[in-house]
Amino acid sequence: MKHIIFSLALAVLIFALSSCGDDYLDRENLSQPSTDNFYSTPKLNDQALNAVYTTLRAGGWWSSELMIAELMSDDRIGSGGQEDINAQGFDQIQLTQETLYDGLWSEPYVGIFRANMLIKNFDRAKYDDQQLHDQRLGEAYFLRAYLYFKLAKFFGTVPLIIDPETQDVNSPKASVDELYGQIASDLKKAIDIMPSVPYYQFMSGHATKWAAEALMARVWLFYTGVYSKNEMPLAEGGSVSKSQVQDWLVDLIENSGHQLASDFRNIWPYSANKDYKYAVDNNLQWIGEDESNTETIFAVKFTPLGGWGNIPAANFTIVAFGFRGLSNSPFGMGWGWAAVNPQLWDSFEPGDLRREGSIISLDTTIEGSAFHYELGGWGCWWETGYYGKKYVPVYGKNADGQWQSLYYMWYGGAGNIMLNSHQDMIKIRFADVLLMAAELGCPDAQTYFDMVRTRAGLASKPVTLDNIKEERRHELAGEGLRYFDLLRWGDVASAFAKVKNIPIFNNKAPDTYDGPDFRPETKGFLPIPPTQIRLSGGVLEQNPGW
Repeated sequence: MKHIIFSLALAVLIFALSSCGDDYLDRENLSQPSTDNFYSTPKLNDQALNAVYTTLRAGGWWSSELMIAELMSDDRIGSGGQEDINAQGFDQIQLTQETLYDGLWSEPYVGIFRANMLIKNFDRAKYDDQQLHDQRLGEAYFLRAYLYFKLAKFFGTVPLIIDPETQDVNSPKASVDELYGQIASDLKKAIDIMPSVPYYQFMSGHATKWAAEALMARVWLFYTGVYSKNEMPLAEGGSVSKSQVQDWLVDLIENSGHQLASDFRNIWPYSANKDYKYAVDNNLQWIGEDESNTETIFAVKFTPLGGWGNIPAANFTIVAFGFRGLSNSPFGMGWGWAAVNPQLWDSFEPGDLRREGSIISLDTTIEGSAFHYELGGWGCWWETGYYGKKYVPVYGKNADGQWQSLYYMWYGGAGNIMLNSHQDMIKIRFADVLLMAAELGCPDAQTYFDMVRTRAGLASKPVTLDNIKEERRHELAGEGLRYFDLLRWGDVASAFAKVKNIPIFNNKAPDTYDGPDFRPETKGFLPIPPTQIRLSGGVLEQNPGW
């Protein structure tokens, strides 16, 4: 009898539902956000924008833009432990495993999808403040351009998806002009609509009109250099000329409020360490990571609030660059990756304060007696005795006299070396803008060039391309720009050819190191991850030379 009653009730329910047609399926979702009810207020648009910003943080070592770019350059060596074949694979520009570049490829597309959704639905929200509307929409365009340029400079060209409804469609690689045309168009829209007000009126970490102008210059230099062009196309037609880029850079320099920090070394967190002899002896004063920092134009922000379930909240690259096995020092422990090529140390001019300001040398006493590290800690390979100083765990003494992460003491957090580091990752700073303006031949090129050199304690030099190349190498050492500068100048092969017979230590034993040979058939670009080619059903074609 129970079965009969149940069957009858089920039949009545089916009849009742079917008699209503499909209307019962079209109920408004009142409890969960969806594309139907999201993007409806400025506050919700801000949440969507923040979701794009979070994708700029690398999910781990294998997708860190800074780490991979540094290891690919002639100024860094893979290092790490004997088992760290992937760090050494980045260094030799090899595909040590199929998934090595998976994160570098796929993570930007997460951000691109979120930016696409926001841009498409942005004007569903009603803004009382037009300037706020323009600022936030401009940020979305900037971020989409930033993410596509990240892909383009590593992989050459990639699928171009700007409509979120086609995100799941297997698309072939766009042409170079299609890809850069979209990047340029997004940046031009950002420049045109974002307000021309001093940078410090915005929260630190947000893109501004000035960041868009600077990134446009960087993209223009890369595109015209790598592809031997004189102008950069726009997706809607027309192009971006050299004179336009010059005007944008001059606008930034004169009107943004950005300026050089008084001392180059005050940009980096080690300058705040009162337990670090070098910082104390040179009276260094950290300028911090908020709006009071005049030099940083755009940076990726991290937070102490993450845990193992939120790894991108921490800056893992800092740990990767730390000293392997170190336990007592103004610099903290890490995995020992990316030792500095001693050729970089030797290339600085006498009196250039950026040498010791950018590089830690184990062969000098300049770091102070508290700093002691023996080559070969924890079986480190490819060590040179030189490490980067800009992005490295920085430790001071806590109230109990124990060495501890400065960031942990300042901001709290998980208390774990893997999660303590949340230093900003500076992507664009004012010195880079001055050097790009000099390279592009802006009217005050010599003045801009000399401003950077004067701060470094150096005399004026003529603004020639060769001098600019050297200046960029020294000013921006360790900031992830060197390889792409070499690529756009056509200098990768000649730079790599010099990285031979470098003295190193493998687990304390003397040895020599040779950098990779440039393979011109690859044009300097990485392979598309084979996993992505398979997922595309063969629509994606592997890059030449791989």
